[in-house]
Amino acid sequence: MSTSIGPRDVTAWRSRAGRRLIDQQRRLAQRRSGRTAIAATLAVGGAVAVAGVWATTFLYDAVADRDGISRLDRPVLRAAIRLRSPAMNAAAAGLARGFGPVALPIAALAAGGALSLRAKDWLPLGTVAVAGVGSLLMTVGGKSVVDRHRPDRKDAIPPFEHSPSFPSGHTLNATVVTGVLAYLLMLEQRSDPAQAATGTAAVGVAGAVGLSRVLLGAHWFTDVLTGWAAGAGWLATVITTHRVHLTLQRHGDA
Repeated sequence: MSTSIGPRDVTAWRSRAGRRLIDQQRRLAQRRSGRTAIAATLAVGGAVAVAGVWATTFLYDAVADRDGISRLDRPVLRAAIRLRSPAMNAAAAGLARGFGPVALPIAALAAGGALSLRAKDWLPLGTVAVAGVGSLLMTVGGKSVVDRHRPDRKDAIPPFEHSPSFPSGHTLNATVVTGVLAYLLMLEQRSDPAQAATGTAAVGVAGAVGLSRVLLGAHWFTDVLTGWAAGAGWLATVITTHRVHLTLQRHGDA
C-alpha cells in the first residue's frame, strides 16, 4: 500500500503534537505490541470524539428555544420546503435509502473487503469496520442523551422516521464511511487529479446526504451540523490511527 496522498507522506509527522504522538506509540509498541499501540490510539481518540458529541449537546442547549428547537432550524426548514420538487424529493429519498442503516454498512464492508483483497492485507477492511461501528455507537449515544423530536409530520415527506432526531445518523455515518473509504482509495491512487476528485466526491456526498435530511423534513439543520462535526471528529481519529499503524509498520514496530 502506498503511504502518500499527493506530495504528502502520511507516515511523516510534521507537527510537534504528531511527532510526540508517534514517539509515544513507538515506545508503547516496543514495550507491549503494535496492536496495543493502535488500540490505545483508538481509545483516546474515541474518547475525544465522544466528548465532542457531549459538548455539542451543551452547545445545542445554549441556542435552543424553550421547545427544544434552535432559532436556526425553523428558517432553514422553511427554505428547504420551498425547494422541494418531485425530482429533488426523489433524489433525497434515494440518498436516504442508499445511506440508511441497512444499505450503507453492506456497501461499506463490500468496498473495504475489495480494498483488502486488492492490497492482500486485512487493514482496509478492519479500518472501515472500526470506523462504521464507532459512528454507529456515536449516533445511538447522541440520540439517547438528547432525545430530541423530529420536525412535525406535516412538514416531512414519508416514510416517516421514529427515532430521536439529534444527531442525524445518516449524516454522521455518511461523513465517516465515505471519508474513510476516500482516504483509503486515495492511498491507492497515483494521480493527483484522481486523488483530488476522490476527496472532493467524499465531501460532496457527505454534504448532499446531510442537506437531503433537511429537505425531507427528517431532521432539523442543527442535527445535520452535529452529524457533520461529530463524523469529522471520529473520521480524523480513524485516519490518525491508520497513519500510526503505517508508521509503526514502516519502522518494524507493528
